[in-house]
Amino acid sequence: MKNNPYPAGQSPAERAARAFEGLKLPTHLNLERLVEVVEGVRHRPIQIEAAGALNGGTVCGLWLSCEDVEIILHAVSPSGLHRQQFVLHELGHMVLRHDELGVPAEYIEVLFPNLPVGLVSRVLARSSFTDDLEAAAESLADLFAAAIRNSAREPRSFERVFE
Repeated sequence: MKNNPYPAGQSPAERAARAFEGLKLPTHLNLERLVEVVEGVRHRPIQIEAAGALNGGTVCGLWLSCEDVEIILHAVSPSGLHRQQFVLHELGHMVLRHDELGVPAEYIEVLFPNLPVGLVSRVLARSSFTDDLEAAAESLADLFAAAIRNSAREPRSFERVFE
């Protein structure tokens, strides 16, 4: 990765907590409202869809950041809470701006000559599921889930919004 946007010595959980606090989320939060907040941060709409090709084991969600839309694909699961966590994880990547971390264009052009370099770069930047980026996104997803769960207004919003 060409740029590390995080201060040295800051843990993934600390980065997640800082990002969470920076959003200044409303007291009463549901998934739909969180998506609206992140759309404001990203300056484009977010589309969320189930993708049967994602197996829910090693790959539960995928975020594609395009010029005019953010797309979250999530694994099919009988559990609304699991699907919500898949989406929250990808929202965490968006808030943490993990698409701004880069992979060399020459690498991408050789491996994926028919795909836009920018799109592939953002996906490949998150190729490891055990690194600090994934840990930070999952920590932020957990904070989002707790905020939704603790909201007195709509603690089970996922089932109604994306079913």
